[in-house]
Amino acid sequence: MQQKNEIMICLGSSCYSRGNQETLAVIKSYIQQNNLKANLTFKGKLCLGLCNEGPIVVINGEILKEVSPDTIISILEKKLL
Repeated sequence: MQQKNEIMICLGSSCYSRGNQETLAVIKSYIQQNNLKANLTFKGKLCLGLCNEGPIVVINGEILKEVSPDTIISILEKKLL
């Protein structure tokens, strides 16, 4: 059985205002376009306490800093496919 991937996106005010609102939409679209919903948990977190290094996305426990809507697709392709 394939291991389930987990994506967590910080939706605290700092990360959200610095781009994670757009990154959230990009991730949702990517999941849908690649039919990943069955093997993926995707959730938001209010604050991960890394405000100075954000926007933050966590994939399978790995904290990714300074993520942007422009970089998230290549990150997802490396980490999930």
